[in-house]
Amino acid sequence: MIIYSEKVIEHFMCPQNAYSMPDADAEGSFGDPSCGDALTIFIKVQDDFIKEISYLVFGCCASIATSSMTSVLAKGKSLDNALKITEEDVIKALDGLPDTKVHCSNLGVSALRNAVANYYEKQKSYVKEGF
Repeated sequence: MIIYSEKVIEHFMCPQNAYSMPDADAEGSFGDPSCGDALTIFIKVQDDFIKEISYLVFGCCASIATSSMTSVLAKGKSLDNALKITEEDVIKALDGLPDTKVHCSNLGVSALRNAVANYYEKQKSYVKEGF
């Protein structure tokens, strides 16, 4: 039997920032083929800060909870500080994860980093094209 912390259960039962964002400035996805979990994070950026963040996730209790917590940790942070969020930060903020579910913390962090990279890539395109 897997035992989760109250924080994990809270973020699983009432995930924060879980919605699609069609007008996002950028998005990043990440999946874990070994367990079938998949996550896409959407961000809106203003003055190099994450003004709004949301996500769509397909996965287990831990994947949903870590995606939710990643969004909470990243919202309002500068892009540079968002890139510094680690798997350990997510796990600590959730008061721990069972050993068999620690890999789920990689989902949110990797998707967030991919979203920020996508944002920077789009900014380069805008500059090249003269926008």
